[in-house]
Amino acid sequence: MTHRLTALALAVLLVAAACGGDDGADASGPELPAWDPPTTTTEPPRATLTNLAVDDPERRDRPVLAVKIDNHNRDARPQSGIAVADVVYEEIVEGGATRFVALFHAADADPVGPIRSARGTDISILAPLNRPLFAWSGSNAQTAAEVRRAPLVDVGFDARSGEYQRRPGRRAPNNLYSTTDALRRHTPDDAAPPPRLFHFRSEDALPPLDAEPVAGVRINYGGSVGLVVEYAWDRGERGWARTQAGTPHVDESGERVAPQNVIVQFVDYVNTAIVDSAGAPVPEAVLVGEGEAWIFTDGRLIRGRWQRGAASEVTRYLDADGRPVSLTPGRTWIALPRPGSATVLGATPDPS
Repeated sequence: MTHRLTALALAVLLVAAACGGDDGADASGPELPAWDPPTTTTEPPRATLTNLAVDDPERRDRPVLAVKIDNHNRDARPQSGIAVADVVYEEIVEGGATRFVALFHAADADPVGPIRSARGTDISILAPLNRPLFAWSGSNAQTAAEVRRAPLVDVGFDARSGEYQRRPGRRAPNNLYSTTDALRRHTPDDAAPPPRLFHFRSEDALPPLDAEPVAGVRINYGGSVGLVVEYAWDRGERGWARTQAGTPHVDESGERVAPQNVIVQFVDYVNTAIVDSAGAPVPEAVLVGEGEAWIFTDGRLIRGRWQRGAASEVTRYLDADGRPVSLTPGRTWIALPRPGSATVLGATPDPS
């Protein structure tokens, strides 16, 4: 009898404990907050040639489209697309005039031009870029044959004439245009993105403390044309504003050409066996070897060297101690004048 009473009392106590009281306490312990899965931060994809974030990862993985753009001071300006190109090379052609090789990787332009003829220097510029697309129009027979044998995808006027238009209001041959979208329709299935051409700092990092604060640089390309170009540091735009033949250099859209970086790569030129219609020899830049380089970035100048061991290799830009120079993320223009043809414009106390 006593055992039955004890068991009954124990059962009552267990039921009471299970029911709990009015305070809402849980016999299993305190209530835990809802579980949230851990979050991870993913770096946005960055464009290979500028180190800027890109919204569309496919832009990072596509090949370079190189466009040969005229720079005749009277008939070609203002050009279209040059202010937004990722990288632009300026090379000397006959008489000391210059032309551009504009590289479009993450960037696009509609329209782009005026598109002009190829030179041997173009082949050397583009050789390390993993078989880029190349838009050009005409050339002498020897150079045209060399372009077609080069490691390039030919999207020039002769190969893809349906993607080009002659624009009214301009005289031939300075009136041939296309768009980057139209030219990219002919990208082969095995196309590859370009290698990295430059080292970059993080977006909030400054150049080395020993870099010289400068106002800019003046380049005289010489020859019978005597083209003079200046780049002046624009603190507000955080770029090097370009002036050509005494006037601001603007794109057809009205945007000033003001890349974040300017590299003055001093190179020799050799006269080829080719002459133009006026009898002037066609020069070609010697881009394999080494020489002096001035690197302008974030209001400062780093004096160094350029080195390139073979045509298939990317050019290296090194400081005085042989270390790779790091650029500001953004667009880069590379001038290819002869040695001794550039002058540094006055120092500034605080380029930032």
